[in-house]
Amino acid sequence: MADLRTPAKSTVLRGIPASPGIGIGKAFVLREEALSYIFRALSREEVKKEIQRFRQAVVKTRTDILQTRDRMLKILGKSHAALIDAHLLILEDPLFKDIEKKIAQEMMNAEAALVAVLDDVTRKFDKLGDEYFRQRKDDIVDVGKRVMRHLLGRKGLQLSQLTERSIVIARDLAPSETLSLRDDLVEGFATDIGGRTSHTAILAQGLEIPAVVGLKEISQQVNTGDLVIVDGNEGLVLVNPPLATLENYRKVLETQLAETRDLEKLRDLPAQTPDGRRVVLASNIESPEEVKAALGHGAEGIGLYRTEFLYLNRAELPTEEEHYENYRTVARQMLPYTVIIRTMDIGGDKLTPLGVTGLGSEPNPFLGLRGIRLCLRYPDLFKTQLRAILRASVEGKLSIMYPMVTGLDELRQANKILAEVKQELRNQNIPFDPKVPAGVMVETPSAAVIADWLARESDFLSIGTNDLIQYALAVDRVNENVAHLYNPLHMGVLRLIRMVIDAGQKAGKWVGMCGEMAGNPAFTRILLGILGRRATGRLSTQKNPKSSKQLMVCDLPAPDMPVTIQNRTWSFFMIFWRAWFWRKRTVWPSERSVFY
Repeated sequence: MADLRTPAKSTVLRGIPASPGIGIGKAFVLREEALSYIFRALSREEVKKEIQRFRQAVVKTRTDILQTRDRMLKILGKSHAALIDAHLLILEDPLFKDIEKKIAQEMMNAEAALVAVLDDVTRKFDKLGDEYFRQRKDDIVDVGKRVMRHLLGRKGLQLSQLTERSIVIARDLAPSETLSLRDDLVEGFATDIGGRTSHTAILAQGLEIPAVVGLKEISQQVNTGDLVIVDGNEGLVLVNPPLATLENYRKVLETQLAETRDLEKLRDLPAQTPDGRRVVLASNIESPEEVKAALGHGAEGIGLYRTEFLYLNRAELPTEEEHYENYRTVARQMLPYTVIIRTMDIGGDKLTPLGVTGLGSEPNPFLGLRGIRLCLRYPDLFKTQLRAILRASVEGKLSIMYPMVTGLDELRQANKILAEVKQELRNQNIPFDPKVPAGVMVETPSAAVIADWLARESDFLSIGTNDLIQYALAVDRVNENVAHLYNPLHMGVLRLIRMVIDAGQKAGKWVGMCGEMAGNPAFTRILLGILGRRATGRLSTQKNPKSSKQLMVCDLPAPDMPVTIQNRTWSFFMIFWRAWFWRKRTVWPSERSVFY
């Protein structure tokens, strides 16, 4: 290990936890080179040549982005590679035509025109005041910087300079820069900007590198060579910590690494308590390509199949056949296990580019027309997806889950449309499983409060903790200014969870839980207390970015009353929980368990 003597001055900085884990090392600060340029007025004879020079820079930028996408596809898979597609689409945006017009009309050089247009666009995004749009603004700025570098003939930040185990500090890291982080040398990273849903955060999770973002000015507060601890669990960065603090973090890190090595031996053992109670590991997936990895890491089902990828980065709506082929493929590959398909959970802003009219812009898409609301507004879109799911149900074990339900009327309307689709298939003599379960994702306070009503008219409930917590606490969890108020242990949140569990039990329906709270082992004992004899934990498979898992624990208080806990997870904890169940001599009630 490198010499980690700590200098005198100590600082603790709080940001947004982007990727869990602890990293210790010397800081390697990436300070962006100022992309300065000289404004140059053009003669009419120079305009055409200048536009051509700009177009060549755009072509080179597209080549760079495609190379990044290919590399991401190989390292992290299709779902992460889709992040780069947004950058490719930016290059096709009319704003780049505006740059060409500015060069021609105002006869200025390409660098000046690029900056002028980008400044105008970023000001408009800033006025929206929404975290999601601010992060999309960052994407536009990143693409603009790529083009500018080609215009100026400069290279980007060089992470190849790393020669020892380090903590990378930067204002931000573009996807290409994040991918160039070397596993053997990067212990973690921290950035000035970014949120939980930023590309930097998503890629850090995929690469399993501890990361904290949204630290505002850390790139200016830390110097290369400073000793840094990145605590991706708590969202803390400790600069030049006291020796006692350093030793405590070292012990925690060493203990985790040792346990990981020891517990690897238990990977292939059944997830089962000493008295025979089974725990079923299932996976979250975003595309059929992830099924192989899920099965390879022991998944016994798909707890959440996100279908939004079918609608993204394209120019037209997906057809029923496209839906069907995707669902059929997953259903077949996962047999004999169950696949829970969540119907499309996207906002109207994602459908406008696909030709869906009448949506308009929304100041707050997260509280707007999304999830089941969008499906009910456009029943033809909803029916297309439901027909495909039902048709694919004869190829495996499928379940349907409605997202963003807020009231009983929405559930009834959704079930009515589902019944209509079933009748249409019968009339056309198209085979399907008439008993496909249909459940509700409980992710709004209103749904939690009326969970007893929802449970009576659905086949299962699944608590979506991420949205439930932020809506209950009125906290935008990706907003760096209020992210610290996002508290899963708030008594209001715990009571809502308990209400849903109790409602499911009384109705004889199983209840699932997913999201970061369910996947965090720090909350396991609290959940055990809420659930009584039902257990949950965080799982995964070390150093495999595709092993997004769920733990599904079902306990039958009575023959027809199962309760299910589903957890999104990463690697170390999958083995941890298997070991926990084998090593703990807890006496569980000898009740039959059912797993979904």
